Amino acid sequence: MGQQDTPPASNGTRRRGVLFDVDGTLIDSSYFHTVAWWGAFRQYGYDIPMASIHYLVGMGGDRLVDSLLPSDRDRSADEEIMASHGALYAARWPSLRAFDGSKDLLAQCHAGGLAVALASSAREKDLQIMKGILDADAFIDAATSSKDAEESKPAPDILAAALEAIDVEPADAVFVGDAVWDMKAAAALGIPAVGVTCGGISADVLREAGAVDVYDSPADLLRNLAGSAIGKLLNRGS
Repeated sequence: MGQQDTPPASNGTRRRGVLFDVDGTLIDSSYFHTVAWWGAFRQYGYDIPMASIHYLVGMGGDRLVDSLLPSDRDRSADEEIMASHGALYAARWPSLRAFDGSKDLLAQCHAGGLAVALASSAREKDLQIMKGILDADAFIDAATSSKDAEESKPAPDILAAALEAIDVEPADAVFVGDAVWDMKAAAALGIPAVGVTCGGISADVLREAGAVDVYDSPADLLRNLAGSAIGKLLNRGS
């Protein structure tokens, strides 16, 4: 888990921070994951509708497999299915791109004195590829990957690891994500969650899952930052 010097809290206030999911939130990858899971399932004889897969993207791979496949299956193949998904997704690396506004959003949060962490449950090698695409290391204080959590989303382990990395308490943080499972993980720690619909999940579904704000994209959140939960966090240090 990479960590840089965290910006000091201003005016003697407690350190504040913002956590970002990466897949589907800052990087346009949710549908690539959907297709990769679909292909992996097909390789092992399971024909799972893509819509069913897409809704669960953002959940940990182990939980996604367990949710979509029959309970009486031979579970010895689960690890192989997840490895197949990883290989099929890696073939899409050259097509990945950051959403408009992602880098600027991270920069603005950092400039406002917030510690910035990528709270991702991606594989370490996928995370490194995505960090390279974001090209925003100067604004990122820490980043997590799947190896940093015992349990995957919607369990809050990844978020807890990211908070620990930037030395921020849940009450002094905001989380930004695109999936239902992001919202549930944040709720488990009492962290306000901001949803973005660019991962393909609707605003109504994200709000029902616990999002306090919902925006179309990182660029939309950036344009409306002052009135968002992040803006409120920034104001607490002024």
